[in-house]
Formats: sequence, C-alpha cells, structure tokens
Amino acid sequence: MRRFNWRLIAQVTGVLLLYLSAGMLMPLAVSVYERDGMQFALAVSEMLMLMAGLFLRNIAGGKASYELREDESYWLTAAAWIVLPLFGTLPYLFTGVTPSFIDAVFESFSGFTTTGSSVILVPEELPPSMLTYRALTQWVGGLGLLLFVVALLRRLGLGAGSLYEAEFSGTQQRKLHPRLAHSVTRMWTIYGLLTVTMMCVLWFQGVGLVDAFCTACSTVSTGGFVTHAGGITALGHGATVTVTVFMFLSGVNVALLYRIFTLKWRHLWRDEELRTYTVLFVVSVAVCTAAFAAEGEELKQAAAFSVFHIASTMSTCGFYTPVPAHWSFVVSVLTFLLIVTGASAGSTGGGIKLRRIMIMVQYVANYFTRMIHPNAVRQVKVNGEIVESGYINKVFAFVFLYILFIVGGGFVLTMAGSSIPDALCMAAANISNLGPSPLINAMGGSLDYALLPPIAKGTLTLLMVAGRVELFAILAVVSPAYWRS
Repeated sequence: MRRFNWRLIAQVTGVLLLYLSAGMLMPLAVSVYERDGMQFALAVSEMLMLMAGLFLRNIAGGKASYELREDESYWLTAAAWIVLPLFGTLPYLFTGVTPSFIDAVFESFSGFTTTGSSVILVPEELPPSMLTYRALTQWVGGLGLLLFVVALLRRLGLGAGSLYEAEFSGTQQRKLHPRLAHSVTRMWTIYGLLTVTMMCVLWFQGVGLVDAFCTACSTVSTGGFVTHAGGITALGHGATVTVTVFMFLSGVNVALLYRIFTLKWRHLWRDEELRTYTVLFVVSVAVCTAAFAAEGEELKQAAAFSVFHIASTMSTCGFYTPVPAHWSFVVSVLTFLLIVTGASAGSTGGGIKLRRIMIMVQYVANYFTRMIHPNAVRQVKVNGEIVESGYINKVFAFVFLYILFIVGGGFVLTMAGSSIPDALCMAAANISNLGPSPLINAMGGSLDYALLPPIAKGTLTLLMVAGRVELFAILAVVSPAYWRS
C-alpha cells in the first residue's frame, strides 16, 4: 500500500493560493486607480499568498504523485476550503477594515462560501479596493474552488471525479462534455459570461463600475455582499429588476444555463427540477403577495417585494430591500422552508437542494403507495432515470445531518445569548449560505453580526463551511475510523 499522498494535497492547495494571489491584482489595481490608500496592505497580502503558494507547490508538494484516492480527496476538499479563506483574512487584517481576527475570519469565510453574512454594517464606507476584494472572494467561491483544480490539473485522472462530486455536494451533477476537464471549463465559461453580462447591464443602467462589478459577482455567485447599507434599492429600480432576474437564473443548474447560452431550448422544459423550481417560485410569490395584501399592503408593492424576496431566498443570495410595514407569519414560515430547501442542484446556490427534496418526496409517496398496494412496484425517478437505492439512502443521511447541524448550531447560539427563533434562523441561514436572512431582518429589525460574541461567530463560520462543502467529506476527515484506516 502506498503512503497517504500529502504532497499532492499540498501542491494543489499551493496552486489555488497562487491563483488567489494573482486575483489580488484586481483590487490592487482598483486601489491604485482610486487612490484609497490600501495599496501597501494589499501588496503585502498578495506577496504572502504568493510565497505560501510557491512553498506548498514547489517544496512541500514537489514530486507529488498525481494519483488521488477518495479518502485523499476528502482531505484535499477540507484543506482547500480552510487554507484559502484563512489566507483570505490577510487583506481584512492589514487594511484594518475589520476590528479583530475573528471578524476577519468571519468575513473571509462568508465571502468564499458565498454566504454573505457580514460584520461590516456600512459597506459604502469601505475603500473601493476592499469592496472589489470582497466581491472577488464570492465569485471565486461561487462555482467552486476545487473545480479550478479539475480544470487545470488534468493529470488527476479518476480522482478528479471525487473532487467534482464534492464541489456539487454529491448531487450527481450532469456533465457538459465526456471529458471532465472540458465539462468544468464550459461551466466556468458560462459562469463568467453570466457575470459579465449582468455587469454590463447594470453599467448601462447608470450603476457605477465598482458597484456593477461587485453586485454582478455577488449575484451570480449567490453570495449576497452588498455595496450599500440600504441594500439593492440603493442602486435604483432598474438595477433591482436586473438583480431579481439574475438571482432567479443563478439558482438554476449551470448545465441548463449552458443550454440557454447555446440556444438549445428545445428540451429545456422537460427537466423536472427546472419545472419544480419555476412552479415553486411562482406559487411562493403568489402566497407572499396574498399574505402581504391581507395585512393591508398595496397589491403592486406587495407583488414587487414578494418577487424580489422569493428570488433572493430561493437562490440563497440573501439580498434585501426595505420590508413592508406588516410582516405576515405565513411569509415567515414559507421563508424558513425556502431557506432550508435552497436552489437547484448544480447551481451556485446553497441549501439542501431541490433535487434532494424531490427524491425524498417521491420516496415517501412510493412508500405510502406500497402500504396500500403491497404488490405495487414503484421506483424513484428524476428526468426518467431511476435513482439507485444507495443514493437515496445517502440523500436521507445528508438531510438528517443537515438538520442536525442546524439544531446543534442553534443550540450553541442560544447558549451564546441569542433567542431560540433567532438562533435557529441564523443557523439555517448560514448553513444554507444565505447569510443576511430576510426573515430575521423582517421579524426583529436588522441583524447585526458584529455584535455577536466570538463563540457565535465561530459557530456560524463552521456552519458556512459545512453548508458549502460536502458534509460527508467533513465528517470523514474528523472521524476516528477514517484515521484508523
């Protein structure tokens, strides 16, 4: 038996750090152009990332074997999603935009995991370069850090499949090309085109270039970082409509977005998950509109807010606008359920994912059918394909762990001083990578993450990572049985 391939894990992590240091050139250029005084701090951060990346790639990871086993892919997943956000804290610390290390960690992990929770209450007071950096971390983390590896290190062979599955949380993401590296390259191309398209539309609508770039990156990645304390409405009505449209699209499977961009619309509506996603969106908007109208809101304003609110919640973007004066309990319950459900599988959104919910509903329906008709043979199918029983078991195990993480996180937050409803909402919002939960903001005014104690911020940070990375990969790394093997 060969030894554990630590060198490959170090080398891949180093490559990711090198690309992150290269990405730092963008906020550095913005800082030089805007003369916001952050040039030295950003340059030092970039140099440290570069040096660490070179060390891991060339020294610690030198002469690495490009054979990656499944157990090693777990460690690579954990290393990438911990090391990069930790190095991502450097710009926050050196520029002084966050008052403490735990705040810098919270902000960095929130960015890379596309959660959008923030300890910065007035984003417009940030230097333009740091606004750019925050948005860049969300964009990089949106489609997945390890998909960079799959696209660039084509020598990984069969091990690339484990990384591919880990990035999509085991939701059996369809491939766009028989070769995995080509499939990932096409995904990044669609992701980039969607971002550039949205940025150009916002720019033509009169939004400033920095605001347009940051909003596009945060929307397409379903991150949720805003550039103004007033939310998206500060950018104007036209920008709000544009953001709503792209939030809805960002919650769709990237494979289906590829069909849209390549004008292959013929069989698009046959996709069961897309139909469910669309129907759920329309029904949720109708329910919210009716609930707000029943509370005395004008129908037009109720409908406008409901469309934006549901698109933000289902895609797990977490963007917010001023809420109606009267908030219905029905909307609170629906919002919480949509937060946990999340977006489509294969999208940049978080949550349990709609595909898993569909599989569970079918399985339960088939079970009741067999109770009434014992001889009936019913199988779980998605898009006409039979879902294997092993994968169904994995879905139920995933959902159980997901709920367990929410309850456990809520318990810790309650012990840290939060009320039970706020604790559960915060735990659900952050593990679903939604972040600034519109539900909490509506029920209690505004949620200030900066006022939370360090233990609460640390708990939410762990939930962010758990929601973004494959839960089974995390449990495998910390499992004693994994180490014994």
